[in-house]
Amino acid sequence: MFPCNRGSQDPQIVSMNSSSYNYNVSSGLSYRDSLSTAVAKNVIVLALGLTINYINGTLIHTFRKHQVFYVNPRYILFIHLVLNDMIQLTTTISLFVFSYVFYKINTSFCCLIITFAVFTTLNTPLNLAVMAVECYIAICLPLRHAEFCTIKRTYTLIAWIWALSAVSTLPDVFIVVATKPVQLFYSTIFCERDNLFSHPISLKKRDVSYIIYLIIVWLTLFFTYFKIFFAAKEAKEAKEAKSRDGDAKKARNTILLHGFQLLLCMLTYVAHEVIKGLLYWFPKHYAHVVFVSYIMIQMFPRFVSPMVYGLRDKTFRQHLKKYLLCTVRPSIKP
Repeated sequence: MFPCNRGSQDPQIVSMNSSSYNYNVSSGLSYRDSLSTAVAKNVIVLALGLTINYINGTLIHTFRKHQVFYVNPRYILFIHLVLNDMIQLTTTISLFVFSYVFYKINTSFCCLIITFAVFTTLNTPLNLAVMAVECYIAICLPLRHAEFCTIKRTYTLIAWIWALSAVSTLPDVFIVVATKPVQLFYSTIFCERDNLFSHPISLKKRDVSYIIYLIIVWLTLFFTYFKIFFAAKEAKEAKEAKSRDGDAKKARNTILLHGFQLLLCMLTYVAHEVIKGLLYWFPKHYAHVVFVSYIMIQMFPRFVSPMVYGLRDKTFRQHLKKYLLCTVRPSIKP
């Protein structure tokens, strides 16, 4: 049963009002999806999610099967991005489907899912920034690449990425535990971040942390892009080896794609403003605006990752074709 069949509001739109011990659905907006619309939306989300996760799963399988990948820092960072995206997609799609099927779920379970969703959402731009730096070192400091970009340092950076996301996310959990009544965690709630982490301190901290993330990541991206751009220009003017010039151009294009994907990921930080802007133009289509925003902000950036890094890389593409199309034949031993 979908929520629309129980006479409830569209789960993507409902706002939750909290009192001391009771958490009830507000009766502000009464936008509802019909059964056919609800089914269509869930089918679209599940189809896209399964397709993206199948491609990402194949990328991970390809990575595991060939030693050339897991001894290379660039591929390690890429596969961490892919794995992170799989977790992010799984959690957000689960929340989307739960909102239609169950409408409200246990608060403790909601807190767990929301925490993983926020963790992985924050990880993505940081991972992209680190990949841009690695690309810059490979092109602009090739003789020191092996010194700076070691396997150990790569895994240390990945740990730091998760640590920074934890610093931004876990305080929200602690604030909820400290300020909300115990009964909340045994009740059910419409599972959304703003419903769970609704304390003013959490909201203010979120806005500040988003601004800091935005500034640091974009400055990193601009710095690496322009450094690589000038390196490619100097290589061309000096008429150096074509291979280096080609590598620099390829790296520059990769950084541009970094920026495009990062722009999509950063839409998460301004999602409310994006929705407000769309509603200004389409005020009668609230439910559809929220749904399209979810596809564009949460799902589409995760579809770009395998295209930018997996399919464009010659070495990865060579091995990926066999697994993606299931054409690998087991070796026959005598």
